[in-house]
Amino acid sequence: MTLGGPQAVLFDMDGLLIDSERVWLEVESEVMAWLGGEWSPAHQEKLVGGSLDVAVRYMLELTGATASPEEVGRRMLDGMAERLGACVPMMPGAKDLLSEVRAAGVPAALVSSSHRRLIEPVLDAIGREHFALSVAGDEVARTKPDPEPYLTAAARLGADPARCVVLEDSPNGVASGEAAGCVTVAVPGVLPIPPAPGRVVVSSLREVTLDTLRALPAFTGA
Repeated sequence: MTLGGPQAVLFDMDGLLIDSERVWLEVESEVMAWLGGEWSPAHQEKLVGGSLDVAVRYMLELTGATASPEEVGRRMLDGMAERLGACVPMMPGAKDLLSEVRAAGVPAALVSSSHRRLIEPVLDAIGREHFALSVAGDEVARTKPDPEPYLTAAARLGADPARCVVLEDSPNGVASGEAAGCVTVAVPGVLPIPPAPGRVVVSSLREVTLDTLRALPAFTGA
């Protein structure tokens, strides 16, 4: 039993804090067209919450194209970096929750499967001051759904994973947070996330406040 409220709040990025899944869809569609194939939301659903390497491999398998994985990955990163450099669309409720967590002095981390190159413009746009640290997908050996990203963030914050709250929008991200032993709140985006024992599912970050997190059963003994 872990009482006293969260020691840290660990935020996913794509689809949770920023409305980037539609941007990924645009970029993936462009790259697939360059590869000679077609892309749809159904294809994107297979990749939500996953790594760039998995996406590149999937696209090359679909098309049978002879392009190198490095070139495909570079085009993906270039397209996303260009768009995020111009505009970072926030998800409803994200800014308010980040501000509340910071004002209360609770450490926060950004834990993403996206590469560092894409995290940097997002941090610039939404405010680096909200985060004690960030963990990028190209800075861990195993990305989500493996627990390594969240275990890494908790360790760097000096926090007990069982006293950390993870906020995630994808099944892969939720699996990562839960495997790390964190208290996990799901805010489903592109893919549904069913209720499960110990899992809290909400429809929007607008439903989440710091008091909401402090009142989770893991921190109250309920």
